[in-house]
Amino acid sequence: MAKTNLRIEVLGTSLSIAAEEDSEYLNRLLERYQLAVEETQTSTGLKEPLKLAILTGFLAYDKYLRVCDRHEVEQELSIREEQETEEITRHLIERIDEALENEV
Repeated sequence: MAKTNLRIEVLGTSLSIAAEEDSEYLNRLLERYQLAVEETQTSTGLKEPLKLAILTGFLAYDKYLRVCDRHEVEQELSIREEQETEEITRHLIERIDEALENEV
């Protein structure tokens, strides 16, 4: 995949990056980050760019971990449900086999 260049302007700082992602994705990512910075600034009242960037990154990573943890819990529940379903199915098959043996 070709590299895409993106100009990032946030918190009074500008930089350019090259990434192996499409420009639409990178622009969407940048927009979300800028919104997250604005939300952090609004909720905390912080004005210092470095502190805002650090806190925004910290909060974003917290959100990421919560999503990951939720996904892991959902996977565990899914595995448990699958195991329970399998156990119930085996039990039903055993009961059907017993009933069929008793009929003969």
